[in-house]
Amino acid sequence: MTLKAKAKSGAPSTGISWDTIEWHKQEDQVHRLQMRIAKAVREGRYSKVKSLQWLLTHSFSAKLVAVKRVVQNKGSKTSGVDKTIWTTDRQKLQGALSLTRRGYKPLPLKRIYIPKKKGVRPLSIPAIKDRAMQSLHLLALLPVAETTADTNSYGFRPKRSCIDAIEQCFRALSKKASAEWILEGDIKSCFDTISHQWMLENIATDTTVFKKWLDSGFIYKEMFHATTEGVSQGSIISPAASNVVLDGLETMLKSIVKQPDKVNYIRYADDFVITGSSKELLENKIKPAIIAFLKERGLSLSEEKTKITHINDGFNFLGFNLRKYKGKLLIKPAKESINAFLCKIRKTIKTNATATTLNLIRILNPIMQGWGNYYRNVVAKQTFYYVDAKIFEAIWRWVKRRHPMKSVKWLKRKYFMAENARNWVFHDYFKNSRGNKCVLRLFKIPDIEIKRHIKIKGKATPFDPEYTDYFNLREQLKKHRAPGQCGLQKI
Repeated sequence: MTLKAKAKSGAPSTGISWDTIEWHKQEDQVHRLQMRIAKAVREGRYSKVKSLQWLLTHSFSAKLVAVKRVVQNKGSKTSGVDKTIWTTDRQKLQGALSLTRRGYKPLPLKRIYIPKKKGVRPLSIPAIKDRAMQSLHLLALLPVAETTADTNSYGFRPKRSCIDAIEQCFRALSKKASAEWILEGDIKSCFDTISHQWMLENIATDTTVFKKWLDSGFIYKEMFHATTEGVSQGSIISPAASNVVLDGLETMLKSIVKQPDKVNYIRYADDFVITGSSKELLENKIKPAIIAFLKERGLSLSEEKTKITHINDGFNFLGFNLRKYKGKLLIKPAKESINAFLCKIRKTIKTNATATTLNLIRILNPIMQGWGNYYRNVVAKQTFYYVDAKIFEAIWRWVKRRHPMKSVKWLKRKYFMAENARNWVFHDYFKNSRGNKCVLRLFKIPDIEIKRHIKIKGKATPFDPEYTDYFNLREQLKKHRAPGQCGLQKI
């Protein structure tokens, strides 16, 4: 039997090698099944949805794709309570063959706590097999979740990003006649308090397997703790499940307001903003409706983080500051984000006091490039020059600390070069694999081109054939719009 035939039948295989699998064929087969699931959802044929999901989760192609995504994930080298990871091709293939529903029992999660602004965030790490099983069932859940999702939901969804949410905010607030009041919403401990019963009754997935994940519990300090509510932060399927829980809020709001109310809803994960024509509308009508909607799902608003703001005072959302200045809406990097970024840069430079110039540049460049590219679609040029100046000050302190007795002229000659109109370009030289001498420069954030983002269509999903050409076009445009690159050059 060929791999293709085995993939269709869902039968296990022992005659194939991981490194010889034609991944594009496996991905295509999975995507075709996902398209069929999404079509059945649009047609309201939920018995067909269930049967197609069953077919997908028992497909050998889907099992291969699920394992591939898990082992290529950033956390693939982090083990669960069984201290097992899949590193070899044999382990990956055997892992795919082991993803069966019959007799499946997930292991408890490994609980760790990571710091956040206020307090700590609980992170639960499933065993590698449980991650793969969740990845497999996520393939079946995503077409349903995407088809029924709110139009202006952008978090943890394929082909969508933070900047899409920010662009929608611009559309809702930028005009003279736009709403001037904003409800900044934040759901209290969203992942940790979702009702298990509600999820089992309303999420279109294999409820038998899903319930096992919900009830698996976690281990912390060698003690087992049961779970009676919420989904684990760290599980692959949790973001999609939480999205399904919150979907429907936009439709509910539209049903209770009229067009003059100027109500617009934009959500990213558990953070959302809602515009309105007046403070009273948001306080007395919108907020109680949201509270009732969330209560049904076991959730509640965070009173500390939920507030109503006027656009002239501005508000922060996803690391951006949105505010009108004399009637003109400007979106800039938030001050908190700027300060956090500069603190990270200074800490990195300080902890690498003895590193070589080349290694320091290699550490700093990805951090600077990533931060700058995140804000390259808004009014950020002035901010880029500001952080560039602060970074130079930190670099200069690093240089002077290494050579306290040397002159400015000597330091400039050793660590900096002149290039075009710039006289202080932090750099170092190295030889590549071919023996050619190359120069690596410190990335210059102001070199990033500021360009307006083209927001994704609200109803577009990758599982609807109507939008196939649309997404292909967006991918082509994305390739042409190259973000700022690190300063590597052969000399």
